Amino acid sequence: MFRLDGRTALVTGASQGIGEGVARLLAAQGARVVVAARSAARLAALAAEIAEAGGAAHALALDVAQPESVAGRLKELPEEFAAIDILVNNAGITADNLLARMSLDDWERVLRTNLTGAFALTREVVRGMMRRRWGRVISVSSVVGLMGNAGQANYAAAKAGLVGFSKALARELGSRNITVNVVAPGLIETAMTAKLPEASRAELTAGIALKRLGVVADVAAAVLYLASDEASYVTGHTLNVSGGLYI
Repeated sequence: MFRLDGRTALVTGASQGIGEGVARLLAAQGARVVVAARSAARLAALAAEIAEAGGAAHALALDVAQPESVAGRLKELPEEFAAIDILVNNAGITADNLLARMSLDDWERVLRTNLTGAFALTREVVRGMMRRRWGRVISVSSVVGLMGNAGQANYAAAKAGLVGFSKALARELGSRNITVNVVAPGLIETAMTAKLPEASRAELTAGIALKRLGVVADVAAAVLYLASDEASYVTGHTLNVSGGLYI
């Protein structure tokens, strides 16, 4: 089950964290994977590691915060990686502050990367999916986009925007056998959360029904399911992977 043999996936924000975990898992399940992010050196290392493990990967330096460059970058893909079947919009940034102190630049940077970047890349990739009449578009949102969080108005707006964007697109593309879904992670063990003081971790964990932070593998597994044939009748859905932080 959940095999992706013969499929090609593109994962943004793949140089670390959730994106890296997703790329590794999709490759392990048989997909050819385009790993995309701004960090060319890290991407090259990741692609080499996937190849050493028996997978197939290609590194693509891509900055989704420059949507006008997306089409040109995709044209640089070698033929065997050019037909994208599975798109994972994972790239994202934060620029937290209370609204009264938030600059217009911080608002626009977060929306441009987290939402407009996903729009621009999806617009390019779905054209091929429509011709082939098969595709999976999966965007990584956040429970913050569902429940809100003080000091993250820009991030919450962008992540909520991905949900609305995906619901609309699911209606547009369903007749072409393309599913469009969202994964909304909660608090996940990453380099950032590892730096939290123990008291802060305990306070955050107390609000989670499962009483633990999630791990990257939890999110990657949700993405894999939505990318697979087993999820062929699931579209327009937001899969909440938060351990019960948001219910």
